Amino acid sequence: MTDPAFRRYRVMAYVVGTMLCVLCFVALPLQYGFGHPLFAEVGFDIHGIIFIVYLVTVGDLSRRRGFAPKRVLAMAASGIVPGLAFFEERRVAASLERDEALARGAS
Repeated sequence: MTDPAFRRYRVMAYVVGTMLCVLCFVALPLQYGFGHPLFAEVGFDIHGIIFIVYLVTVGDLSRRRGFAPKRVLAMAASGIVPGLAFFEERRVAASLERDEALARGAS
C-alpha cells in the first residue's frame, strides 16, 4: 500500500501500541510492585503526547478515506487499550486493500 496517510497511521499505531503495552506490562508493575514510579510517570506523559499525534493520523486517514464514525472511534480507542492497536491496524489495512482491489477491478 503506497498511501502516505496510511503509512503514517501504521507507524503511529505500532508506536502507540508498543508503548502502551510496555507501560502497562512493565512500568506499572515496576511502580506498584517494586516502588519505582519514575518510568510510569514519565512514560505515560510521553504516551499522552504520542497519543495526540496518533489521533491526528487517525483523523487524517479517516478524512481522506471517508471512514464511518464507528471505524474512527475504534481506531481512536485502540490507542488506549493495550494490544488493540495492532489488531485494529490490521483490520484497517485489510479494509483498504479490499477497497483498492475493488477499485482496480472496477476500472
